[in-house]
Amino acid sequence: MRHSVYMEDLDAFSYRKAVARKETVVLIPVGSIEQHGPHMPLNVDVLLSRAMAGQVAEELQGLVAAPVVYGYKSQQRSGGGNHLPGTTSLDAATIISIAKTLTLEFARHGARQIAFINGHFENYQFLYEGVDLALRELQLAGIEDMKVVLLSYWDFIDDATIAELYPEGFTGWDLEHGGVLETSLMLHLFPEKVDMTQVVDAPPAVMPNYDVLPVRPELTPESGCLSSAAAATADKGFTLLKRARAAMSTALTSEFGLSAR
Repeated sequence: MRHSVYMEDLDAFSYRKAVARKETVVLIPVGSIEQHGPHMPLNVDVLLSRAMAGQVAEELQGLVAAPVVYGYKSQQRSGGGNHLPGTTSLDAATIISIAKTLTLEFARHGARQIAFINGHFENYQFLYEGVDLALRELQLAGIEDMKVVLLSYWDFIDDATIAELYPEGFTGWDLEHGGVLETSLMLHLFPEKVDMTQVVDAPPAVMPNYDVLPVRPELTPESGCLSSAAAATADKGFTLLKRARAAMSTALTSEFGLSAR
């Protein structure tokens, strides 16, 4: 009997039985090892993408693959920048290859419904490319019934929730790195990993609307965070998780033609 939605917790035979079900959705969390200021660990994106995937898998009776730990290079305007110590990144070709290979591997196992649950802003387009290349290869091999959905969990936080949780105004997702969203979710899910006494309560970073290479380190706040997490709470994290879980589950239920649980 299957006791966990997490693939790595299952024995091979329980996994085989679960993935063979036509309606099973395999959710692949994708994170990064990236600095998140002095108040949170480097693996925030891994922890949150895996937790989000687990929440949705419970709704869909799906499976969560072992997470992709490393992500694409942190960008200065959305993650502080790849120049900061602790941030450990892969290049685009590697991310594309990982996404392609995992899609092909789960197809080989018999899965026909996959969702990548992205927890790192910069990953998205490279995941897209890898999946597209894999689907072309599968189609050439005669496998026409494979469907893949790519989701970034913050895209499922609606305007009403933003207005409720950011009464002083919302800076935008690009400046939310290490801010209220991630910190609140971590306070709800992994409170032991957050030290609110170390939060740097500073104004949002001011960035140009273009990129400069090499990066100009002085543009990134010393904390590495692009907005303040001072207003983060576990209650906000509960609300964010609940609403993202519901919206993501609804989207995947619709896309994969699943019956409502």
